[in-house]
Amino acid sequence: MAGSTDFDLYRPSEEHDMLRESVRSLAEAKIAPFAAEVDEQGRFPQEALDALVGNDLHAVHVPESYGGAGADALATVIVIEEVARVCASSSLIPAVNKLGSLPVILSGSEELKSKYLAPLAKGDAMFSYCLSEPEAGSDAAGMKTRAVRDGDFWVLNGVKRWITNAGVSEYYTVMAVTDPEKRSKGISAFVVEKGDEGVSFGAPEKKLGIKGSPTREVYFDNVRIPADRMIGEEGTGFATAMKTLDHTRITIAAQALGIAQGALDYAKGYVAERKQFGKPIGDFQGVQFMLADMAMKLEAARQLTYAAAARSERVSLGADGKAEDLTFYGAAAKCYASDAAMEITTDAVQLLGGYGYTRDYPVERMMRDAKITQIYEGTNQVQRIVMARNLP
Repeated sequence: MAGSTDFDLYRPSEEHDMLRESVRSLAEAKIAPFAAEVDEQGRFPQEALDALVGNDLHAVHVPESYGGAGADALATVIVIEEVARVCASSSLIPAVNKLGSLPVILSGSEELKSKYLAPLAKGDAMFSYCLSEPEAGSDAAGMKTRAVRDGDFWVLNGVKRWITNAGVSEYYTVMAVTDPEKRSKGISAFVVEKGDEGVSFGAPEKKLGIKGSPTREVYFDNVRIPADRMIGEEGTGFATAMKTLDHTRITIAAQALGIAQGALDYAKGYVAERKQFGKPIGDFQGVQFMLADMAMKLEAARQLTYAAAARSERVSLGADGKAEDLTFYGAAAKCYASDAAMEITTDAVQLLGGYGYTRDYPVERMMRDAKITQIYEGTNQVQRIVMARNLP
């Protein structure tokens, strides 16, 4: 039998714990003070971007060979979680930078990686991901955006919808149909730049939550891009998109964890202070049971998410050949953590009573922000389909 000295018993490393402390300090000092205003005004959280870039936390996943921090999947989760604890909109900066650039990291040529990952790592550009369309949400393979070969170029035409950080990001990973006969095997991936002729953006969507993160349509009107901007081989785009989501669904789980932790922390402080019937409401058993359930669900979600992040890292390193194992764990973490976040934030509003329902307190924002984690990067109904097809 292995003794406990033979391996570190199932916990994040000391470096991970130190990273959490430093991101939490930064988030509370530089991001939290603007969170309510960002939500209220529906404006991009520029202060958060500046703080994250200034501390090299905006795209920690980029490998060191391209000037990045080279953070592992768990470290990336911790960064997103700690930013989301104070502002969900701001947490979409590191999360979507990973989502947009991971196809390049997984499948791109060395030239593409050097060209696009270096500016991302420096903080000179952000990266978005263009998969969904007006008629192709959960059924992504039904997309209509076309790319037609023209000599040394591809010409793109179509519309992408629900694109996070559209208009702010410089770079876009775009999935487009290159062979309509082949359905998912006829889809290819490309890098499109914001400045390419024919790229334009729709009006920002008016949303329930994450109001500080712009969500817009992206239009491609005869956009001519060099053929070397294709990510991987022709026809492999859909496979790359799905492989990307296996890894990045875990970042949505992280976002859900952070939102839920912020709500629980606030509710815990509130019930210790708020007095009714001559004593703090936190002394009442009904309230204690609610807090216990919230903390239990959050901890279960965190353990599942961190285990999924560890698998993501092993698959990336080639140390664990079972990618389908990651598919299950990524879907399970995203689904469970987002469902838990919705329950926990709703209970936090309840614990604050009438105050919880007002915009003077942050928990109603957290409840609104939590909802999207059950929807994007694949609805939780789709996650359950994915899990059922990939049972471990």
